[in-house]
Amino acid sequence: MRKSLIILLASGAFQLLASPVVAADGPERSFTGEDLFKLSGATGPEISPDGSQIVYVRKSADIMSDKDVSSLWLVDAATGRQRPLVAGKGSHFSPRWSPDGKRLAYVSSDGEGGPQLYVMWLDGGETARITGLPDSPGAIAWSPDGSQIAYTMRVPGEGMKLGKAPAKPEGAKWAEPLEIIDRVTYRYDGVGYAKPGFDHIFVVAASGGAPRQITYGNWDDGGPLSWSPDSQRILFAANRSADWERNPNNSEVYSVDVASSAVSPLTNRQGPDFAPVFSPDGSRIAYLGFDDVKRGYENTELYVMNADGSSSRSLTAGLDQSIDSAEWVGNSLYVSYDDHGVKQVAKVGLNGGVNTIVEGLTAGSHYDRPYTGGDFSASKNGRVAYTGGGTEAPADLYVTTGGKGRQLTDLNSTWMQGKALAPVRKLAVTAPDGRPIDAWLATPPGAQPGQRLPLILEIHGGPMSAYGPAFSTDVQLYAAHGYAVLYTNPRGSTSYGEEFANLIDRNYPGPDYDDLMAAVDAAIADGVADPNNLFVTGGSGGGVLTAWIVGKTDRFKAAATQKPVIDWGSFSLTSDGATIYHDHWFDKPVWEEPMVYWNRSPLSLVGNVKTPTLVVVGSEDYRTPVSEAEQYYTALQIRGVPTALIKVPGASHGSIAARPSQSAAKASAILTWFDKYRTDKAAPAAAGSEAEAE
Repeated sequence: MRKSLIILLASGAFQLLASPVVAADGPERSFTGEDLFKLSGATGPEISPDGSQIVYVRKSADIMSDKDVSSLWLVDAATGRQRPLVAGKGSHFSPRWSPDGKRLAYVSSDGEGGPQLYVMWLDGGETARITGLPDSPGAIAWSPDGSQIAYTMRVPGEGMKLGKAPAKPEGAKWAEPLEIIDRVTYRYDGVGYAKPGFDHIFVVAASGGAPRQITYGNWDDGGPLSWSPDSQRILFAANRSADWERNPNNSEVYSVDVASSAVSPLTNRQGPDFAPVFSPDGSRIAYLGFDDVKRGYENTELYVMNADGSSSRSLTAGLDQSIDSAEWVGNSLYVSYDDHGVKQVAKVGLNGGVNTIVEGLTAGSHYDRPYTGGDFSASKNGRVAYTGGGTEAPADLYVTTGGKGRQLTDLNSTWMQGKALAPVRKLAVTAPDGRPIDAWLATPPGAQPGQRLPLILEIHGGPMSAYGPAFSTDVQLYAAHGYAVLYTNPRGSTSYGEEFANLIDRNYPGPDYDDLMAAVDAAIADGVADPNNLFVTGGSGGGVLTAWIVGKTDRFKAAATQKPVIDWGSFSLTSDGATIYHDHWFDKPVWEEPMVYWNRSPLSLVGNVKTPTLVVVGSEDYRTPVSEAEQYYTALQIRGVPTALIKVPGASHGSIAARPSQSAAKASAILTWFDKYRTDKAAPAAAGSEAEAE
């Protein structure tokens, strides 16, 4: 196939591609697929210890390689003046300040060899490559005395051996040897089939030299890593239990002595404990975790314990929100969490008091859909650098010492001044049981008040995740094509408290369907949505709900289910998360209660489906495996329901929209599919779309 997006139809195969239309009297002002190559976003800010400078990772797209590339930029926190630090060939990421703020460690890949660890001296700009590693280093952490850098890396191992092939004659060309799999989870989305070996911790001199491995064993030791103030110990998290493969949600916090490699456990409970960090004086350790009682969702809480693991207590048990990350600032902790679809940074005292520092964090990468996101970094004096923005562009870099943040970058303003973007506003929705449901409505640029528009309902995945007022290329492309776009946080979404998220525990899909229908009704009552031109799409958990919806109602003219789960029974045994679903989303494995799995499966409703339904999946999806999409497509074909199957080559579950050309082409294909079934006379042709016989 010549192009990156393939569609299979019963009547034969044809291809859809997107190319922008240029107006005869000037440049194209609509947001187009080509614009995905122009976007830049700020991610991963790291503020210097004294708060005077900020390094951030700038994500942008390379049109020649069709990939996102990253570079490092340095910003003066007072003036906003910025300059590139590390750019050019390859990708450059994971910057970390030395304790004295005079050096910067980072990981860089020149596009030829594997990613390596580098150190830059800021005063003169000299750079030294510190490692020559066979695999990428992760979880970089400076020792407080500045002499060493710790990191994690994969250590290759040997897999099971069963028998042997005959001796191969010299020069013979034989088939590849047998692949023998003996691990419970043997493939991972975005990674592929697991190779023998485990992740362990290494240290290397900050001036270079041979690294030294300091943890060992048949389990993965993970970051982030935190050094003790005396540079003698390192904190990490790992699941070192005897049944770690079948009980993956049970990591503990450990301390390793750098000199002797002696490992000491500091926590001990059923549930994940992770992200440990020493207090500045070394007397306490903060970490994240929760008690795993095998529900669909639990809030991740912030804990503090003594350095020896004693007297552990939660500081955020009363917050009813899930903590994403935490950093010590003096005797307090700065944390981030989502609240009603908006990420924020707050200061948490040792007494459990929570005070908001800033709201409105957003993501600077992977912005096809409007998920909550964003990063922050705090200096010793409490100055916070973070990524923020709104619905009009990917995240920029901001800084604050409390209150309203000050914007330091404006990465997309120049070229976006020539674009008419879709406005997004909050829409009031009330569920049938009276619960308020957050929803946002985007309308095409220039849409007139009272104008009825075809509506796309866009459903988030997870299902325990959240949308928010954030930039989304899919929303902008759909709106530029003349559709209003509705996206919501139905029950089961995060950031509304533990009880709200668990309203779908053991009951998904379920009452979240009613919330989505209430949101559509609200958009109709608002005067925007044309009730005769409704369309629905969503990915992952949103793909599940899309397939569920068309099995429950015929009110939508067409649908596009993306990377869905269709049969919970087959999914629970083929997904890379198989060890979790059978006892966290269900009570028993599928062979013990098959009808429970079947009754919650969209495939059980396929006999009701009349809605023309497009099915979309990445060809290397190991989270909701390709077989899920394929069996739904086949069932629809057997029933004679109009359908097509899109497989995005090389894409995993998490990277189905990572390459700009595929993201744009996927959106164009969905729009073309919806246009086929619009009943209003103003249905436009997809920009630059065409069909070609194979």
